[in-house]
Amino acid sequence: MFGALYASEGSSTDALVGVAAEFSPRYEVTGPRDVTLDLSGLARLFGSARAIADELQRTAAERGLAVRVAIAGTTTAARLLARGSHHAITVIDPGGEPEALASLPLALLANVTNEHSNVPNVPNDPNVPNDPNVPNDPNGSNELATFRKWGLRTLGDIARLPPDAVAARLGQPGVQLQRLAHGEDLRPLRPAVPEERFERALDLEWPIDGLEPLSFVLGRLMEPLAAHLDRRGRGAAVLHVRLHLVTRAVHERALQLPAPIKDARTLRTLALLDLESHPPAAAIDRVVVAVDPTPARVLQFSLLTRPLPSPEQISTLMARLSALMGEGRCGSPVAVDTWQPGAFAMKPFAPSQPPSPGLRTAAPPHRCAVALRRFRIPVPARVRVEQGRPIRVITDRRGLAGGVGTNSGTGSVARCAGPWRTAGNWWTKGTWERDEWDVTLSDGATYCVFRDRGTDAWFLEGVVD
Repeated sequence: MFGALYASEGSSTDALVGVAAEFSPRYEVTGPRDVTLDLSGLARLFGSARAIADELQRTAAERGLAVRVAIAGTTTAARLLARGSHHAITVIDPGGEPEALASLPLALLANVTNEHSNVPNVPNDPNVPNDPNVPNDPNGSNELATFRKWGLRTLGDIARLPPDAVAARLGQPGVQLQRLAHGEDLRPLRPAVPEERFERALDLEWPIDGLEPLSFVLGRLMEPLAAHLDRRGRGAAVLHVRLHLVTRAVHERALQLPAPIKDARTLRTLALLDLESHPPAAAIDRVVVAVDPTPARVLQFSLLTRPLPSPEQISTLMARLSALMGEGRCGSPVAVDTWQPGAFAMKPFAPSQPPSPGLRTAAPPHRCAVALRRFRIPVPARVRVEQGRPIRVITDRRGLAGGVGTNSGTGSVARCAGPWRTAGNWWTKGTWERDEWDVTLSDGATYCVFRDRGTDAWFLEGVVD
C-alpha cells in the first residue's frame, strides 16, 4: 500500500517531506510539490487506509499545508490520483487502480515520468497543474499527441487499447505509457536516504594546552564515533580534526586513511601523531572530530598463506615513521620517467594480499636474473686509466674494490665494458653528466663505476649480484 501527498502551489518541500517522514522512513520526493511514501505496516497503528489518509491530512494541516492525499496499491496510481482527483482524500483498494484512473484526463501522464524508462517528456496540458521538476522536451517523440489525434481523452481510453497494436505503432514508449495508464509501476519506490553525519564535538570547560590532555578528549570522542561507524557497517576514509582555539582561530587537519578504519584507538593514535607534527598555535577550548564514511572492508583470509598486517597496524606504523622522518620520506619507492641515475619517487605504502598458492596451476619457470645492488650514496674511488680504459679501481670502503678486507687488495681490472655517457637536467640545478663503466676485477667482483665529467671524480655506483 502506497500513499501520495500533493501540496498546493507555493508549499514548502521541506515541510511536505517532514510530514512523510513522520509516517514512514520509506518515502521518495517525486516532485517539488508531491511526495510518495510506503504505508506498509501502518494499518496496525492507525487502522484502515482511510484512517491513515485522515491522519496524513491532519498532520499536514497542523504544519500549514493544504494537501490532497491518495492511497492505492501502486505508487503510479497514488501519484495520478493525488494530482488528478478533485477530492481531498482518495482511497483505492489494491486491484481497483485501472477503474479509478479510467476517468482521469490523458494529460496527467505528461507529469509522471520515470528515470529508468524511455517514457518521453511531452508538452503539459494547460488544464493540468504543471510540475516544474519535469522538463519538457519539445523536440522529443509525441506519443501523447498521437493518442489525442486518435480521439483519446482519458487514461481509460489508453488502457482499453490492444497492447500489441500500441507496440506496433508507437513502440516501447507507447507500451510504457499504457502501463502507466493502468496504474502499473515501471520501477520500485526509491526511498530517500537522509544525510547522516559522523561527527562528535566537545566544548571544554577549561582550555587545554598539550597533547597529553588532548589525547583523553580525543579518546572520549573517538569511542562513540567508532561505535556509530560499526553500527552502520562503515569505516572512516578521511579523518577530520578541528580544534577551536582561544584566539578564535580554528586549527584543522584532515588525514587520508589508506583503508576504512573504525577502531577508536587507531583513529586517536593517528590524530595525535599528526598533531604532534602540526601542533596548534594556542590553547584549545573546543574539539570536533568528524569522518568521511565509506563501506567497511570485508576480509577473507587464506589458510595457506600468512596474513599481512592489518591496515590499522600499518597506518599507525606509517604515521609514527612519518612523524619521526618527516612527511614524504616514508612509503614505497616508484620509478620515475627519467634517465637520471638513482631517481625515484615515493607513494603511500599499501601492500596487496598475495594470491593463494592453491590457485596456481603450475610453478613459474626458474630464471636467472642479474641485479645491480646500488649504493644509495655512491662510494668515492680512485681509478687508474690507460688508453681511455680503467685498469685499476681502489676505494677506502671495507670489503669493496681494492679496499680493506678484500682478497686481492689490488683492485686490478680483468674485463671492462663502456663507456656509456649520460647527461640530463641541464635546465635545472640537478644537472648530471658522466661516463659509466662495468668492470670485473681480478677477484671476480663486478662493479658499476662512473666518472663525473664536471669534477673528474670517480665513484662506485653499485655491485652486480
